[in-house]
Amino acid sequence: MSTDFKLACVLFDLDGTLVDTAPDLIASLNRALAAHSFETVAPDAIRPFISYGGAVMVRESVGADTDKELQAAILKTMLDHYQSNIAEHTAFFSGMAETLSIIEAQGLKWGVVTNKLKRFTDPLMEALKLTARAACIVSGDTTANSKPHPEPMLEACRQAGVQPQECVFIGDAIHDITAGKNVQMKTLAALYGYLKPGDMPETWGADALIASPEQIPTWIKSLTCR
Repeated sequence: MSTDFKLACVLFDLDGTLVDTAPDLIASLNRALAAHSFETVAPDAIRPFISYGGAVMVRESVGADTDKELQAAILKTMLDHYQSNIAEHTAFFSGMAETLSIIEAQGLKWGVVTNKLKRFTDPLMEALKLTARAACIVSGDTTANSKPHPEPMLEACRQAGVQPQECVFIGDAIHDITAGKNVQMKTLAALYGYLKPGDMPETWGADALIASPEQIPTWIKSLTCR
């Protein structure tokens, strides 16, 4: 890592990195599957696909050969239910609340860059009382393109008033790491997140792999000790 790197802002992916949304998303998926006469799915079977969105969760649950219009109907039912139950069981990953407090105490900014649609991101951030604390909130439809495109990353920097080279982006999917690298941000791969079978985060090119949120302040502290 370059010794002249000066950190100004810590950016997080939302689902699977900042907060554990799996319980509410999977509950909504299973509600939709049952409504359309499909078997429900075990949480452990579908959790790894959450970072890739509701459509992928539905496809993995019913099979890729299921009629596309039926998949779309299941997805709509799932998302409508989810929007009405956005934070029933969603919570910070262990250690994340303390990590945010440490980041803020050090005078650093933090924000969110997610592919989750604004209709879900904004009420979730409000429910968790994070909106006023975040320096930026960029959803999947805030810009014309979503991650791994550079556009949402640059929009986050614009909102936060920082340069990409002053940021670290933390995510649990390869498109997160690619998005950060595309704009020369430092990147951390969250191993505690929603990794898919066959994922090899050690090959994604992240600056570091973190097994828990508690390791984020340690990584930040290492920058000041160089």
